[in-house]
Amino acid sequence: MTASIEERQPTPCQPGHPIAFGACRAVTVTSVSEIGWRDTGKLIEDIEANGGPSACQWGMRFDYDNAAGSCSLVEVEGLNGKMIRILLDAGWNRDYMAERFRATGVDRMLTSGEIDFLYLSHEHLDHFWGIEAVLSLAPEITILAPGTLSEEAMAWLAGGSFLQAGITNRTPHRGKLVLLLPGGVHRLAEGVASVTFDMPFWLDIRGEQSLYFNVAEEGLVCVAGCCHQGVINLVDYAVDNLEGGKNLCGLFGGLHIAPLGPMTDEQRETVKALAKYGFRKIAANHCTGAPAIALMHELGYPMVAGSGKDGSQGIDHVGNGDTVRFP
Repeated sequence: MTASIEERQPTPCQPGHPIAFGACRAVTVTSVSEIGWRDTGKLIEDIEANGGPSACQWGMRFDYDNAAGSCSLVEVEGLNGKMIRILLDAGWNRDYMAERFRATGVDRMLTSGEIDFLYLSHEHLDHFWGIEAVLSLAPEITILAPGTLSEEAMAWLAGGSFLQAGITNRTPHRGKLVLLLPGGVHRLAEGVASVTFDMPFWLDIRGEQSLYFNVAEEGLVCVAGCCHQGVINLVDYAVDNLEGGKNLCGLFGGLHIAPLGPMTDEQRETVKALAKYGFRKIAANHCTGAPAIALMHELGYPMVAGSGKDGSQGIDHVGNGDTVRFP
């Protein structure tokens, strides 16, 4: 079981007093896997058969062959040349994630202790149920998770089984678990900050945390796992509360815009609203739907293309094995 659990309080924000968290030289993000699931229709069918979006995921049974997972490797180069490596999320299908770790060299990094910590954005199945693929290689890795984790999520980390869902984590976490509480900014390292957004969303899950990086002389980079808090809320938080937040360098990750189908009018307005921030590089994937990315291209946003390799959604998404450097 987890060796120790720490609840960490954030630095609260005050209007007009942006929080300083240092600076780094560069941030490089590799999409280990951007495919949360293979067939959207099958995912929706499974959700509806198990009580719909308001039901709890821990009691739902999904087609495991449809499962893949979302996971990225974030490498931060400090001003002193030191590297910090963060594994963002753990994916869903254990065997698929083990394959993606081998393909990207993450397996070697986990085994050798080169990855400083696993950062769990939230506990949705496509970001969390693949935890055994991580723990089988590094059972004592430090995990930074949102302080909103459910009792089921805590049990899952400790080696739990959920019979209704048909899942078991056979490799308990034996390292330190740090719960980052909501209510402000967590400074994780020089130029690295985390914010836990406390809100409920589908499948009876609560809370998501996201990362911010201050790249010296370039500006802030916002990195999200799935961005259930909304991409505008993600970015506005930086603008309003972080030193350097009015100079936005880049945006990476799942932006949760039309992840399961066509865009709504509200989602179109969200995409249009991104123009006001002046991002110099946008790398979207995972739960950013193809119609949303197409509109971003139409509006002339500085989009990063993908390679389309290794089963990725396509070249418009930053896909499996693709790497993006900021600046």
